[in-house]
Amino acid sequence: MERVKEYDPDIDENMLNRAYVFSMKVHGKQVRASGDAYFSHPLEVAGILTNMKMDCDTIVTALLHDTIEDTIATHEQIEELFGADVAKMVDGVTKMSELTYSSESAKQADNFRKFLLAMSHDIRILLVKLADRLHNMRTLQHIKKPQKRLRIARETLDIYAPLAERIGMQEIKEELEALAFPYVYPEAYESITKRMKQIHASTDGIKDLVISELERLLEEAGIEAEVLGREKRFYSIWRKMTYRHVSLADQADIIAFRIIVDDAETCYRALGVVHSIWQAIPDLIKDYISMPKPNGYQSIHTTVIGPRKKRIEIQIRSSAMDAIAEKGVAAHWLYKQHSSDQEGEQYKWLKDLLEIMEHADGPDEFLEHTKLAMYQNQVFCFTPKGQLVNLPQGATVVDFAYAVHTDVGDTCVGGKVNGNPVPLRSRLGNGDQVEILRSKAQQPSPNWLGFVITGKAKAAIRRFISHKKKDEYQMLGKTLLERAFQIEERELNNKALEICVKNLQLQSIQEVYELVGKGELPDRKVLETIYPGIKLNGEHSLLPAKMVDQSSKRSGGGSIPIKGLTPGLAVHMSDCCHPIMGDRIIGIVTTGKGIIVHTIDCESLDVYSDTPEAWLDLSWSSLEDENFIFVSRVELLLQHLPGALAAVLTVIAQEKGNISNIKFIERAPELFRIALDIEVRDVKHLTSIIAALRVSESVSSVERAFR
Repeated sequence: MERVKEYDPDIDENMLNRAYVFSMKVHGKQVRASGDAYFSHPLEVAGILTNMKMDCDTIVTALLHDTIEDTIATHEQIEELFGADVAKMVDGVTKMSELTYSSESAKQADNFRKFLLAMSHDIRILLVKLADRLHNMRTLQHIKKPQKRLRIARETLDIYAPLAERIGMQEIKEELEALAFPYVYPEAYESITKRMKQIHASTDGIKDLVISELERLLEEAGIEAEVLGREKRFYSIWRKMTYRHVSLADQADIIAFRIIVDDAETCYRALGVVHSIWQAIPDLIKDYISMPKPNGYQSIHTTVIGPRKKRIEIQIRSSAMDAIAEKGVAAHWLYKQHSSDQEGEQYKWLKDLLEIMEHADGPDEFLEHTKLAMYQNQVFCFTPKGQLVNLPQGATVVDFAYAVHTDVGDTCVGGKVNGNPVPLRSRLGNGDQVEILRSKAQQPSPNWLGFVITGKAKAAIRRFISHKKKDEYQMLGKTLLERAFQIEERELNNKALEICVKNLQLQSIQEVYELVGKGELPDRKVLETIYPGIKLNGEHSLLPAKMVDQSSKRSGGGSIPIKGLTPGLAVHMSDCCHPIMGDRIIGIVTTGKGIIVHTIDCESLDVYSDTPEAWLDLSWSSLEDENFIFVSRVELLLQHLPGALAAVLTVIAQEKGNISNIKFIERAPELFRIALDIEVRDVKHLTSIIAALRVSESVSSVERAFR
């Protein structure tokens, strides 16, 4: 109580006392794994939040946060005794332990879904949850089961530390990572610990030397400043080594120095003082004051060659910036007046997570995308109107489009980066100005999943594909049934299909079409269900095209067009023969996948000779009107000369082809054989590329390969 009154003399003492007594009473004789009374846990959580100078409702929520989950207390009791706001917050941090889950990851994802929804209405819920997790991590060693310790620690690294970083709570983020690191990566922790002891020996005294030199120079320049130095946490060092491939010796910020001044203008003056005595490394100067991070963090970072020729990192910020950097959202006193206004760029990441949650098909996918969205290094790009868009490193034009709006992503056909046209898969860099080119006729492509990296883009594309795949299965199934019924000289109508729905205990006619399209319900089975005892015509639609006399087919037969079906959804191009538009093709109905398309002379078709019911005669129909790209393979015998491969790549580029893969098959002193997977429009396009390669002086031979 005294700690709270130090920063808020008007605190509701009566409410705090009632929450203290209520929590202690309902937790009763419960004990924690450490043997301590369970009530000690909510008390410690409340203590952590008083250090953040949080308001009365938040402290009360901390005292009550486990009462609904672990005691006989109810939501109604909490609301009656402490008000609706506290009850909502307590509910927000309560796990959904009463539900049954298919897996531990599903449980984790569903808990996080509920938490995220609640947090979107009141960010104080996140602060309570972070304090709760921090105390649990501080006492994790008391949990007996190693598997449970590992699960909790991994969840902390995957979810809670990134969330703390997102709202700028650096202190809590670093402590969570430090506590989880030895449980999740014990060998790495031990290795880093040993190496850091060696580094301490080699840098002995440099910390005090740098601090004293900076204090002297700033004083001479008339700048009032506080100079601090602290060692980087082991987990941050290891993460930089692992994900950014920076060796321990090359990390300049193992000891980070901080200069704290009065205001932003003085930050730039202090930067000039630092650079006047120590040589700056140009690529390692970052100005987060003029361009803050998404969590509101502001500071100037510079790396210089300091005393003893050591690289050191110096951070320069104002007192207000330092408070926000360490305490994050709590330093803003965002909820001092019980405000829940979260508009603005600082909370755009939370809106993105909510959109991912809406689009994800299942809990595992949601959790995957959530991790992607929360914990990646950022690049800063701009729209043509100057709006800032934050993206993870490695983001593409498509990721940018989805970051602007889902509709923009769904309809993007290209982009301009700094005024120059670029492909959709082009990766973006810091400061790029990006213009998205759109078309109403465009739709997300399954190929985009191969290069987008943001959780928002992946979730939106997968959602579209999932819905479109269902539509295409239904379209394909209807086509197959229409053809089968025509061959059997029967009428396909809703009345007939309702009989099938009833007899097979399905939900709808659309489900019949979908199952037939997936290959899970043969069209002959539908006929036999509707017309018991029917003798199927020998020219049934699923007989192999090779075995059917084309001239004898009935007028209702013929090949099935695959126009309108997207490769990768209901129809899949075989990897063995790489069919492309213009080839004569055969379809194999494969359970759960729809149709696998092969060229008519593919050797793999021999495998299906005993299952003629799986064969379909297909045609491309008018796919020329649809902007599809196919992958075809060619094999080249190339002279072993300097520039030979470059010449081949140039020829393919001139013919508007794009290489998706190169494989070296065999090497010899004078020649070597390679296989190229080339993206083409159709057979005509591939033929022109092969013809151009044949006249190249460096190519001895070139042929299309079907394996």
